[in-house]
Amino acid sequence: MIQKLEMTVLIDNVADAPLAGEWGLSILIDADDRRILLDTGASGLFAQNAACLGIALDSVDTGVLSHAHYDHADGLDTFFSINRRAPFWVREGTRENCFGVRDGALHYIGIHRGFLEEYAARIKYARGVQALADGIWLVPHRAADYSSIALRSDLYTVDGGRRRADDFSHEQSLVIETQRGLVVFNSCSHVGMANILADIREMLGRSDVCAYVGGLHLYKLTDEALDALCAEIEATPIERILTGHCTGDHAFDLLKARLGARIGQFSSGFSCCF
Repeated sequence: MIQKLEMTVLIDNVADAPLAGEWGLSILIDADDRRILLDTGASGLFAQNAACLGIALDSVDTGVLSHAHYDHADGLDTFFSINRRAPFWVREGTRENCFGVRDGALHYIGIHRGFLEEYAARIKYARGVQALADGIWLVPHRAADYSSIALRSDLYTVDGGRRRADDFSHEQSLVIETQRGLVVFNSCSHVGMANILADIREMLGRSDVCAYVGGLHLYKLTDEALDALCAEIEATPIERILTGHCTGDHAFDLLKARLGARIGQFSSGFSCCF
């Protein structure tokens, strides 16, 4: 169990000067004496913000990639040039094969091509529930059919020229046990918060989630779907939701109106303790 847990957002879509913002996400997590970097944004801007905040990235002990999209992975080369020792954990289903749809055509949205081979010596592949330390786990998704969710968001993988709905086998949650319960970090929540909480309940045997942090990927959802999500959240014991990145302004406003103080929005430089 972690006694002291603190997070600092190094890069998000929203930022106030002198910090930078971009379509991406990177969060620094201090869990007692362990420093974890979750994602690296879409470029090296996360490192510039870290320097501005007085954070030394060479002190990071472990890196975690939430999923194999460019806006979370393309700052990897910057991180590896600064930090020469920390391993970076990716899910075993991670490939350079993720695509979305733009203007009716497939568009590559995966990790910068070549990174997995170039940095193979620094990358570790998480299998099943991967323990990083006492009270810290990487949790994958269940073997469920998420094709309808992937198709709704126009997310695909392409292997051998064959296009399939993304099965999100490259996506994982970082789960940390605190005295108040579990804190869940899932950077984009592509399969939905309810499914992610079910994954954790099934694989860790735990439902005591006190806080949830990350983008919720709601910017394409209808108000009806957002209302259903609010009802799901209201039925959970989660005390605090901190979100940003891919949630979307309209979605956040609707969630805020329904959930009140239970939900807050982060931006570059945002910091808090759990």
